[in-house]
Amino acid sequence: QVQLVESGGALVQPGGPLSLSCAASGSILSMGWYRQVPGKQREKVAQITSFGSTNYADSVKGRFTISRDNAKNTVYLQMNSLKPEDTAVYYCNAGPSFNPGLYWGQGTQVTVSS
Repeated sequence: QVQLVESGGALVQPGGPLSLSCAASGSILSMGWYRQVPGKQREKVAQITSFGSTNYADSVKGRFTISRDNAKNTVYLQMNSLKPEDTAVYYCNAGPSFNPGLYWGQGTQVTVSS
């Protein structure tokens, strides 16, 4: 069983930056971030493989950057130019390439508001 521990959620003003991190208790092939707002399905934000290949939701392209430190089994999400519609609970996911949603973190709240 792999444990994922997220950190970094906060209240931030529109246009501001925020960084999230997620540490895994073991080596993971694929890691990333999803987000969810009440009443809506969880949606993919960004994913990164152990080789560094990335993909992003269209809504965050150009504003968010995902990266990872394989030595620390940690994935990061740098969020810039935040918008109120980015408000959500952000969940870290991890797993083998064929099932990157095998493990989930507990979620961290990001609120974008003035």
